Amino acid sequence: MQPPGHSVACERIAYGPEPFQFGELRTPEKPGPYPVLLVLHGGFWRAAYDLEHITPLCQALTALGFTTWNVEYRRLGNGGGWPVTFHDVALAARRFPNSIAVGHSAGGHLALLLAHGGLVSAAVSLAGVADLQRAGELGLSRGVVLEFLNGHPCREASPIDQLPARVPLRLIHGLNDDIVPHEIAARYADAARAAGDDVELLSLPDTGHFELVTPSSQQWPEVYRMIERISAMVWSNSSSAV
Repeated sequence: MQPPGHSVACERIAYGPEPFQFGELRTPEKPGPYPVLLVLHGGFWRAAYDLEHITPLCQALTALGFTTWNVEYRRLGNGGGWPVTFHDVALAARRFPNSIAVGHSAGGHLALLLAHGGLVSAAVSLAGVADLQRAGELGLSRGVVLEFLNGHPCREASPIDQLPARVPLRLIHGLNDDIVPHEIAARYADAARAAGDDVELLSLPDTGHFELVTPSSQQWPEVYRMIERISAMVWSNSSSAV
């Protein structure tokens, strides 16, 4: 499904005093209220990657009827790392209680942690790093996991070690993803299911890492439908919208 071809209003809002504690709020042109999606970009928690990476996804989702809160946060190289990075996104989440977290790659990791912390009503992980121990064993992105954890393994930082989440969890992962392998999502989904969580994993053939956040891709309709379904389920019983 392609989004309508019109722009949406965007407002940059600080959620804390630090330079990278801000987000971009986009709201549909027509009167609301609308469900709020807290969107978290990836980039293996490194400062080289910022929220512009996931802006097209936010624009597309807002054009389709969602308020999107595209959150920036401190990363490796500009003051971030564990636990600072998570503290930032947790602070941003408190601005819109009961939002749904949608994160890509490292942002998927953060979205799942927000769900485990009870800070969002649901989480959608797009090619997310859901298991830090396994990601570390695989040496993803030149060993970035240990760098993110300041050289010390920490179970509190890994979503798979914080189950159950007790909120709905949705994962989409490409079977051909060579940046965050599909096995990481599969391991997490199995563990979440065993813990009694409401979890679904959509495994997409012929799909790599970035198609999931590219609205012009063939995979985009699957991403949109997953977000639409979880939103309808969560927001039918919620009064928090913008």
